[in-house]
Amino acid sequence: MRIIVDAFGGDNAPLEVLKGCAMAKEDYVLSITLCGDEEAIRRCAKENNVALDGMDILHAPAVIPVEADPTTLLKEYADSSMAVGLKALKNGEGDAFVSAGSTGALVVGASLIIKRLKGVRRVGLATVIPNAKSFYLLMDAGANAECRPEMLAQFGVMGSVYLERLKGVKNPRVGLVNIGTEETKGLELQLETYKLLQKAPVNFIGNVEARGLPLGDCDVAVADGFTGNVALKLTEGMAKFFSAELKKMFKGSVKTKLAAVLMMDSLKDFKKTMDYKEHGGAPLLGAAQPVIKAHGSSDARAFKNAIRQAKEYVDNHVIEEMQSALSALKQENKEEKEA
Repeated sequence: MRIIVDAFGGDNAPLEVLKGCAMAKEDYVLSITLCGDEEAIRRCAKENNVALDGMDILHAPAVIPVEADPTTLLKEYADSSMAVGLKALKNGEGDAFVSAGSTGALVVGASLIIKRLKGVRRVGLATVIPNAKSFYLLMDAGANAECRPEMLAQFGVMGSVYLERLKGVKNPRVGLVNIGTEETKGLELQLETYKLLQKAPVNFIGNVEARGLPLGDCDVAVADGFTGNVALKLTEGMAKFFSAELKKMFKGSVKTKLAAVLMMDSLKDFKKTMDYKEHGGAPLLGAAQPVIKAHGSSDARAFKNAIRQAKEYVDNHVIEEMQSALSALKQENKEEKEA
């Protein structure tokens, strides 16, 4: 298996990317192709004693800035590390692509270079978020600010397949993020999506309020990208807030410092549970080939885990299972219209 990696995507590129790739090469059976300025990659690796053994380099002289218009990826930045990597994936030079670069540009590239699965209206960003029971999958976490009901129904189907195939969650509970649990709640988007999800080949449990997400009320939380991104950013902010408050609490006195020492193992486990670096990245579900979006501030460990995630995505044949489930959804809708 070969994973193509954008060596210049993210805040800490290329050093942390190279270190993460070296760690992945050591721990997993796979080959890696690095996309980016070859001279800069070799210089960085040499200066920091990072071994590039077993890694190929696909030269790409440019980098698309995060503030650039995502659509410029196909023209002004066609020679960027992201564009070159996506084209290599499309041409069969690898099995999956990983980048911590611009989310918008990656969505555009996945949609227009890699293309979408048959019948898929939009690719969506699927992010794993910890909760009281374990974790849930938020879909869409920010790729599509505006959505139509059929898009959200597809998000539910793809998210369900992803959790079952890749995370081992049996018969995942799919919930629609809404302002109330009643069937009549929400705007037209939610009302129509509710009807579609009722008929979809998933374990649809109805509407889920935002407060139920961290409590484990569902396994797949379906939302438009605007709502999903707000939920994601709020969760990240609250995690930082609680972490800071806990530190403040345990440093308050001699007694609390002693308590912190006694609870150290539990605190470390909690911190690990809340750490996005453990999951590595968010897949763009709906793309015809595996594309993983790593967090923009990823360090070496996060990149290593993003590569692991890409490997598991391929190993578990998620694309094939997703296409099959989407075909079943399409057939269900067709029969409903003919009835």
